[in-house]
Amino acid sequence: MERLTYPPTITVEQIDDYHGTSVSDPYRWLENTDSPETKAWVEAQNRLTFGFLEGIPQRSQIRQRLTELWDYPKAWAPLRKGGRYFQLRNSGLQNQDVLYVLNSLEAEPRLLLDPNTLSTDGTVALNGWELSEDGRYLAYATSASGSDWLTWRVREVDSGQDLPDLIEWSKFSGAAWTKDSAGFFYAAYDRPAEGQEFQSANYYQKLYFHRLNTLQTADVLVYERPDQKEWGFSPLVSEDGRYLIVSVWAGTDVRNRLFYKDLQSEGSFVELIRELEANYNFINNDGPVFYFRTDLAAPRGRLVAIDIRQPDKAHWRTIIPQAQDVLEAVKIVNQQFVAIYLHDAYHQMHRFGLDGTPLGEIKLPMIGTIFYGNENWGFNGGRSDPDLFYAFQSFACPTTIYRYDFASDTSQVLFSPPIAFDFSPYITRQVFVASKDGTQVPMFLVHKRDLPTSSPQPTLLYAYGGFAYALTPSFAISRLAWLELGGVLAVANLRGGGEYGEEWHQAGTLERKQNVFDDFIACAEYLIAAGITSSEKLAIQGGSNGGLLVGACMTQRPELFGAALPAVGVMDMLRFHKFTIGWAWTSDYGSADDPAHFKFLYAYSPLHNLKPGAHYPATLVTTADHDDRVVPGHSFKFAATLQAAQGGPAPVLIRIQTKAGHGFGKPTAVVIEEYADMWAFLVKALGI
Repeated sequence: MERLTYPPTITVEQIDDYHGTSVSDPYRWLENTDSPETKAWVEAQNRLTFGFLEGIPQRSQIRQRLTELWDYPKAWAPLRKGGRYFQLRNSGLQNQDVLYVLNSLEAEPRLLLDPNTLSTDGTVALNGWELSEDGRYLAYATSASGSDWLTWRVREVDSGQDLPDLIEWSKFSGAAWTKDSAGFFYAAYDRPAEGQEFQSANYYQKLYFHRLNTLQTADVLVYERPDQKEWGFSPLVSEDGRYLIVSVWAGTDVRNRLFYKDLQSEGSFVELIRELEANYNFINNDGPVFYFRTDLAAPRGRLVAIDIRQPDKAHWRTIIPQAQDVLEAVKIVNQQFVAIYLHDAYHQMHRFGLDGTPLGEIKLPMIGTIFYGNENWGFNGGRSDPDLFYAFQSFACPTTIYRYDFASDTSQVLFSPPIAFDFSPYITRQVFVASKDGTQVPMFLVHKRDLPTSSPQPTLLYAYGGFAYALTPSFAISRLAWLELGGVLAVANLRGGGEYGEEWHQAGTLERKQNVFDDFIACAEYLIAAGITSSEKLAIQGGSNGGLLVGACMTQRPELFGAALPAVGVMDMLRFHKFTIGWAWTSDYGSADDPAHFKFLYAYSPLHNLKPGAHYPATLVTTADHDDRVVPGHSFKFAATLQAAQGGPAPVLIRIQTKAGHGFGKPTAVVIEEYADMWAFLVKALGI
């Protein structure tokens, strides 16, 4: 492959002292994403990248096929509120999902909110929405160009008109309505300094109450902690309307504190869980008895009952004890606990009585995933409801909506997407790979039934491995195009994730982070040893923390991979905590401000472990100019350093999306373009 000529990137004399170690940062100027110099660099890099991609003959065909595959109707699980149903739908190629209201499941849907009308290019996304208890009002949050900043408005459901309410500078927050629908609680930050909206650190979140038909300036400050700049507040009103429950978080630490306030009294907040000792997820309550899913003394999770009149641990009752599998989520529906478990990185669903008596399993159609993280999308049901709605998907099963009827113990398909793809030639299987220290690491493989064993196949290895996030079997249209190209998909469940509970997570944090990279490398070596692929045919992919994973592994074992796709990655492990919400990741990563942490961060930081003259795999770095979570300076500096270090002929390119952020809310048209470019790059790099 002919060696590319890269745009010149100037260097500066920037030397930092880390506890006696001098570290050069010659591309520090690229952290200033709004400077004229950086903008000129971005334009030059994009010209090179898109010029290279345009020279790949298969690119337009891949884009066309992705567009065809994407063009099918989609829906999420319906949510019942005030005697009506609310549901997100997409006709196929709409840039953003559209919210509808239905008087019954059989009724014709009425358009309630179409985010596609909020911008001409589809870059304004519906980032969150909460309905008042009576179903009369919709509080909805939009974000622009992929930013994490939220703007909240209120729409009257019957008229479809917005009220004058407007809330700005909210971030990492939902809306929690009071039982009487008079208003809602939300969290926000102070307005950042002009020009610093996408870079300055986010500290001192505050909790407010907004009353309908009032200005934000009249919102009541409910709770703040000027002595705790890193604390954040997630509000929730109990189903009976009596209590305001506040999960107090500190960055991305899975542990949290738990405070509550009796809304029927004038009293202050009660610090029910005041120590940062475990994870507590409020499920529901029976009067003063609160139910929590926690991993305290149970790293795989259990359900406990806490009587707030006797809150000391000696009086806690375990309702559902820790099991062999991870208890991921619980809801009370039809006066029963419905629990989602993780079994070897895929979901199972079980029912329990309110006293913890097992009532049986709710059978799922195959190995796959239930979307439970946001009840407005995929795991819906109220305490007195006779049924449960859930969204299910797997690698070869697009999101399908089911209604589970408790009386008959059966699930009925409400919506099954028609998709122009024949899944029958493909199989999904799971293997277990021995990592460097002997730990068994699960990995899903998706490929044709008649996979050739005589020649290596182009293979895409994807993983995440961080922040207790479990990577379960999920459906992605983009991957169908990869399979059609003859590719094999491998999804690895590395330590650092939540697949086997908190112990699995902790095994991939801080000084143990190298375990994550060892797991990923072991999975790559397995794919080669099993005859599935070869180094020349193996590509690795990951985003955000997964971008860090790709960056670390390609610097540690550059000869092992034929191509790398690091997306919006955390590449500078010495400075990540200085921007926006980066400080929050120190619970998983540590901080270079600590001498002990600096040693292991410096040892694997992708930016600092690139070696001049080494032969690195073909690399397409992807990021976005409005990413205010992992700021684009990470990718900018990594790409510039990698281009300067590359000693081999493989291309090193960076694709910088404009008017986009970390990923959420990205318009469909932009996503299609991005995947067409990535798959075209792999076609070229792997010789498909």
